[in-house]
Amino acid sequence: MSKISKLFKGSSSSSSSSKHHRSRGGPSPQEAIHKLRETEEMLTKKQDYLEKRIEQEIMIAKKNGTKNKRAALQALKRKKRLEQQLTQIDGTLSTIEFQREALENSHTNTEVLKNMGFAAKAMKKVHENMDVDKIDDLMQDITEQQDVAQEISNAISGPFGETFDEDELLAELEELEQEALEDNMKSMGGLPSVPSSRLPSAQPSRRGTTKKRVEDDDDMRMLASWAT
Repeated sequence: MSKISKLFKGSSSSSSSSKHHRSRGGPSPQEAIHKLRETEEMLTKKQDYLEKRIEQEIMIAKKNGTKNKRAALQALKRKKRLEQQLTQIDGTLSTIEFQREALENSHTNTEVLKNMGFAAKAMKKVHENMDVDKIDDLMQDITEQQDVAQEISNAISGPFGETFDEDELLAELEELEQEALEDNMKSMGGLPSVPSSRLPSAQPSRRGTTKKRVEDDDDMRMLASWAT
């Protein structure tokens, strides 16, 4: 008896247990996924077996060839039947794999929704004791207190006592500096007076004539007479 027959026989013989499962609401997704995986594993082993049988039949056909044509043809017929079974198993595996993936996705979605509902209930419980109007009043109070704190900070950091015009103070400082400069000049005797007489010329060259010296002396005497 093949494993597939055993599987169906086992499923028919376990009808009572299936009824028991149905009475409880059917198998759980984990149980169904586990059964599908077992079926996939069994069919995969069946595939390996059929592939080896096909190779054996091909070897038999090659071995007999024209020597024993009847045996070779029988081997090829068996190979064809085995290939048909292999094709059927491929299709069955694809169907089972699709069903298992769909069941796994459904189970995942169910768990996700369950957890989201659990989180929603927890959030609702957290918000039970919260009043939106009270929250608005609280936020308004916080804003007002922040404004008060800012006004206090500005008052503390501002200048204390009387305030003066800085431009007036700078102008007064310039006047004081000018007076200090004039006082210093007076203490030093004032500015040097500009001589009203003509300054003496540079010392004449040694090669100058005596006549030039006489003229210079006359000029100096004239200047002295004007000064007196």
